[in-house]
Amino acid sequence: MKKNFDTLSGLLLTLVLSIAAVCHGRAAATIKLSTLAPKDSSYHQALVRMGQEWKRLSGGAVDLVVFPGGVQGGESAMIKRMKVGQIHAALLTGVGLSEIEPAVAGLQSIPLMFRDFDEVDLAGEILHPILEKKFDEKGLKVLFWTDAGWVQFFSRKPMRSVDDLRKLKLFSWATTGKADDIARSLGVNPVPLETADILPSLQTGIIDVVAMPPFYALGTQIYTAASYMLDLRWAPLAGGLVIDKRSWEKIPETSREAILATSRETGKLIKTTSRKESEDAVKTMQEKWGLKVLEPTPQEFDSWRQTLEGVYDRVRGDVVPLEIWDLVVPKIKESRDAKL
Repeated sequence: MKKNFDTLSGLLLTLVLSIAAVCHGRAAATIKLSTLAPKDSSYHQALVRMGQEWKRLSGGAVDLVVFPGGVQGGESAMIKRMKVGQIHAALLTGVGLSEIEPAVAGLQSIPLMFRDFDEVDLAGEILHPILEKKFDEKGLKVLFWTDAGWVQFFSRKPMRSVDDLRKLKLFSWATTGKADDIARSLGVNPVPLETADILPSLQTGIIDVVAMPPFYALGTQIYTAASYMLDLRWAPLAGGLVIDKRSWEKIPETSREAILATSRETGKLIKTTSRKESEDAVKTMQEKWGLKVLEPTPQEFDSWRQTLEGVYDRVRGDVVPLEIWDLVVPKIKESRDAKL
């Protein structure tokens, strides 16, 4: 009975605040948010709940509309739509965020640099405040940072070594030109595509392998065309929610601090949930769909690491800005050495 009473009281309070907002001439701000996260995924559900909190905290003055599953196009399209006001916010991966601000590459674009989530979180602690200032200068406010766990390789054919990868066609984001140049220098064959093209391209052989978090491979049924996974922990897939500052300023000033706080909590929840979901997704794809998980031998792993470390001098500068690399990498190594 008490729970029902509390629920009713909350609804009445929201209604009263909404009426008050109207009486004071405050028009509701509709914020359109786009994301690649699949419909009904934990990401999507977390954003919907966040929107409900925004509405409650603003007394009905803010209405968040979420467009999941890339229905507004890929991340480049989302960024363009934000610039012209067709959408107001986007939950982007590190790839999309790097298109806006290259320094974001320091969170995810150093393959095999991060050995555990402690190191991933350390990079975030160092870079997030710096990146938020850079986004602010570009007219965007970062509402939260998150990640989707480790990126793994999913392939149509068994792949264990760098030599195996050189024989295959690798999906690459259409906006990662410099990284593709480095890949080609290693004899790898990147094929730039939009995210929506991944599954049909795997099915038709346009590409043979894609790197993505397991939870996304499960949600988009990538495993139906790429039934092998190399357990390599290539890099974390960073992400963040950004909103156009003009839209942010339409939110009543008295509600912004609370809305920012609940947004930050949503980012933490997504990170915790998606890291676990990626582990669970591998088991699900193995047990229900016959995914074959390949473990590289110590020799194969050493070959991967030596090959990638051999191009770190190009990644530093070409992909990750020099000052960002020099802030993050030494701190990670210091933290690693301290544990020994």
